[in-house]
Amino acid sequence: MKHTISVLVENHSGVLSRISGLFSRRGFNIESLAVGPTHDPSVSRITIVADGDEHTVEQIEKQLNKLIEVIKVKTFAKDEFLAREAMIVKLSVSAAKRSEVMTIAEITGAKVMDMTLSTMTLELCDTYANLCRFEEVIEPYGIVEMVRTGTIAIEKGSEVLNPKK
Repeated sequence: MKHTISVLVENHSGVLSRISGLFSRRGFNIESLAVGPTHDPSVSRITIVADGDEHTVEQIEKQLNKLIEVIKVKTFAKDEFLAREAMIVKLSVSAAKRSEVMTIAEITGAKVMDMTLSTMTLELCDTYANLCRFEEVIEPYGIVEMVRTGTIAIEKGSEVLNPKK
């Protein structure tokens, strides 16, 4: 089962290396990893999607909390968070197929970022499942290159992952 873990850390060099090393040493697999600043420049948020059972996630939380630079760890309960990923995909598209791709982009909410005589580059920000579905739909048009971000997530409702609590 996939688990989404949000980790607030001190914004110092080497923190990500220590966290990824912890996962490696313990044999935990990271499926997705995203790191970014928070509204406080001294704090970064790391969003990790890891696969494992409840015991594995409990061990991950305990090990993360042992690291000095870790301020707070929160494993989101299923359906209690909002999550998104971004995708940029370059397609090999002939002029004859361009209108079909434009229709798909319009329906899915993808944006055309670039267009040449032989390619179209689209961007889409959505859930993991919707990006997978989008990839399936556009794959027949000829994916030349594709890049995806890791998952970013935030808890639903008024709860806040606050470094001061």
